[in-house]
Amino acid sequence: MTKFRWVLLLSLILMGLMVRESSAQRRPDPAKLIAAQREAMSRLAIMDGVWRGAASISMGPDGKHEITQTERVGSFLDGSLRVVEGRGYEADGTVSFNALGIISYDPESKTYSMHSYAQGNVGDFELTPLDDGYSWEIPAGPMTMKYTATIKDGTWIETGDRVMPGKEPVRFFEMKLERVGDTDWPSAGAVKPQ
Repeated sequence: MTKFRWVLLLSLILMGLMVRESSAQRRPDPAKLIAAQREAMSRLAIMDGVWRGAASISMGPDGKHEITQTERVGSFLDGSLRVVEGRGYEADGTVSFNALGIISYDPESKTYSMHSYAQGNVGDFELTPLDDGYSWEIPAGPMTMKYTATIKDGTWIETGDRVMPGKEPVRFFEMKLERVGDTDWPSAGAVKPQ
């Protein structure tokens, strides 16, 4: 074997060892990750259940549009995620708003995020747990839409404000829901092996 082939073979072996070593260092124990996620998600367990109440959306000079808002919230993937579905109903019972949010926690960055689907839009937003609820924001150019929720004694109050630099926040959304029961959604109904 020529000197060049030996050097090439040795280089390939060393590269293989380095790749294996770096892969092993990057792969944290899944059980530890899930345990950290489950613990972080427990801060939002107060959201779990079925909720119903009134919501209003500001329509500018035309006043407010009132709907009946419902939310169902449950844990998923062994408690490592929270799944939230919101539905807004008109007075005649038709659904005028439907949204799905998946809240997760990243143990490495120690941040919460919500992946949201609503009205044909998709987004990822940072979520901040609070002592008695949470807040999250949607950046919209120079404006930010800031939502703040307080959940206490079976009542979920959430507001949405338009925030512009140098201006007072403008309230455009309010909801007040009452907890009406438990739910085993979304983890119920899993397909069994037989």
